[in-house]
Amino acid sequence: MKSLSILGSTGSIGLSTLDVVRQHPDRFTITGLAEGHDVTLLAEQIREFKPSIVSVRDEASANQLRELIGESGLEIRWGIEGAAVVGEADGSDMVVSAIVGAAGLVPTVRAIKAGKDIALANKETLVVAGQLVSELVREHKVQLLPVDSEHSAIFQSLSGHRTEDIERIILTASGGPFRKTPAEELKLVKPEQALKHPQWSMGAKITIDSATLMNKGLEVIEAHWLFNMPAEKIGVVVHPQSIIHSMVEYIDGCVMAQLGAPDMRAPIAYALSWPERCESGIKKLDLTQIGTLTFEEPDMKRFPALRLAFDALREGRTYPAVLNAANEIAVAAFLNNNIGFTDIPAIVDKTMQAHEALTPVDLDEYLAVDRWARETAAALTL
Repeated sequence: MKSLSILGSTGSIGLSTLDVVRQHPDRFTITGLAEGHDVTLLAEQIREFKPSIVSVRDEASANQLRELIGESGLEIRWGIEGAAVVGEADGSDMVVSAIVGAAGLVPTVRAIKAGKDIALANKETLVVAGQLVSELVREHKVQLLPVDSEHSAIFQSLSGHRTEDIERIILTASGGPFRKTPAEELKLVKPEQALKHPQWSMGAKITIDSATLMNKGLEVIEAHWLFNMPAEKIGVVVHPQSIIHSMVEYIDGCVMAQLGAPDMRAPIAYALSWPERCESGIKKLDLTQIGTLTFEEPDMKRFPALRLAFDALREGRTYPAVLNAANEIAVAAFLNNNIGFTDIPAIVDKTMQAHEALTPVDLDEYLAVDRWARETAAALTL
């Protein structure tokens, strides 16, 4: 029996994770849950999965939760510190890191320091502080298992092969809802249009990132840290059907690919049960029904966010943290109708240009750079 704590339990990844747990009561149990938006849903999860500790956004949410669940003896925390306490709590074997954005960094670091294996859905943890997190994973001898479908596919395609035999890894991208939209029309895109992803059901922030291709850029940086690959050995190809989740090309010309229906329960189930496999509940793949799989080069002129991410990876140091923070601010401004769709990468670019990079030595320095980038980007949205 493996005990889990889920950071981000009411988000799309959290819900999918709990669905996998629900299918396997003999394999998984829940120790802790942390959420930031839906206290009512968290109360339902508490009644079903009976964790010993939970965390919510703030003290007001904690009081609301107490009213919903009554005097249950459940330990209730709040804020980033509360999520971190859930992550490091005694009794859990693995932490599913699924808090959206850089807010997931501190809780994930605390969980690693507590010796917990990590099922990583929060790519920003590695984008912001990849060097630090990688060192901590080695120091504390924990497993860091990818949950993103692309990185799970690479992880599976690398199994049984030598690192020195890798030619490159290839991340696939759906292309988002505006894959064929002319450049001049992108300026007119509204949030409700950008939130209609053609393949995946995800939260608002990641859906906008998919529409700008920034999500793929963040995944490129994540792949660098997960698989120790330089930028020149990481490729991106647009694959609208989202059936091949990613590939690894080897020096002999052979390519290993992982295929499956576009459903996050599959990579989640693999991360939770690794090195074994378990039923995920997804629809079985029928290639005869799919018929055709197509591939295209990404258009980095129309979607400059992907180029900016490669630039940040090549520059290294604190540039990826600045890229991520500026993007989070710009996406929030777009969702609030304060800026246009094409302003998102423009604000990221201007923030990166204003940055003087440094080499952080501890978590506080990474967080200071994150704050600077947010303040700088926020000023550009006014």
